[in-house]
Amino acid sequence: MSVKARIEATLTENLEPERLVVIDESHQHAGHQPHFTGAEGTHMRVRVVSAKFSGMSRIDRHRIVNALLKPELDAGLHALAVETAAPGEPTNW
Repeated sequence: MSVKARIEATLTENLEPERLVVIDESHQHAGHQPHFTGAEGTHMRVRVVSAKFSGMSRIDRHRIVNALLKPELDAGLHALAVETAAPGEPTNW
């Protein structure tokens, strides 16, 4: 299973999102450091709308996502951009 698929599965199971988009941005970082080849799974962006975020601060939402994805970060995910919202909150994505 790919990093993207594992992230999608983890967030779907734990956050029951209304909307979830996981974008692999690894190719945009090829060459930034010698070991970044642009291979998939090193730089990901997560956009998630979940009722579980209702009433939470942005920082607390990010902490939840980071905690859920800690195994991926420990396994080599280098960068994780997180965009969260509760249902009904405006997003620009």
